[in-house]
Amino acid sequence: MPNYRRALAPGGCWFFTVNLLDRRQTLLVDHVTLLREAIAATRRDYAFTIDAFVVLPDHLHAVWSLPSDDTDFSIRWRLIKTRFAKALPKGERLNTVRFARHERGIWQRRFWEHLIRDEVDYARHVEYCYINPQKHGHVTRVCDWPYSSFHRDVRAGLFPEDWGGDTAMSGDFGERR
Repeated sequence: MPNYRRALAPGGCWFFTVNLLDRRQTLLVDHVTLLREAIAATRRDYAFTIDAFVVLPDHLHAVWSLPSDDTDFSIRWRLIKTRFAKALPKGERLNTVRFARHERGIWQRRFWEHLIRDEVDYARHVEYCYINPQKHGHVTRVCDWPYSSFHRDVRAGLFPEDWGGDTAMSGDFGERR
């Protein structure tokens, strides 16, 4: 079994990429209300701040900050994934392992996380969240994607509405190449 090493920093800030198991599905935008409810319920149980969030049809990106005495982002993702999956009607195809473990076939088991190192790293990952729908060809302008905290940040004066970012951003953000 692999030994996954996670960076744990109390009160830290992380960037995440979380994928559906079947990347041809569009469950996240088709059922975005259920996803929002799963996130809200999890935030009531385990506090965290959403610094940036974008939901695409088959994956999502987020930047979170945890409370100063907390390092456990994994339990939050487990709860979000479980709550979302339980809210969906069953119907996905299951392989024998998932069937034997009574698992749903909604999410990839793991997720990508990156501990934010400094303000430049933070800005780069927030911008990556916001440019992602344009990068994947879902919209031609960042402001046209409805499932993004970009709109909240525009209202707060952190970004201009016509912000365009850089779709050719290089780096490792947990996405397929």
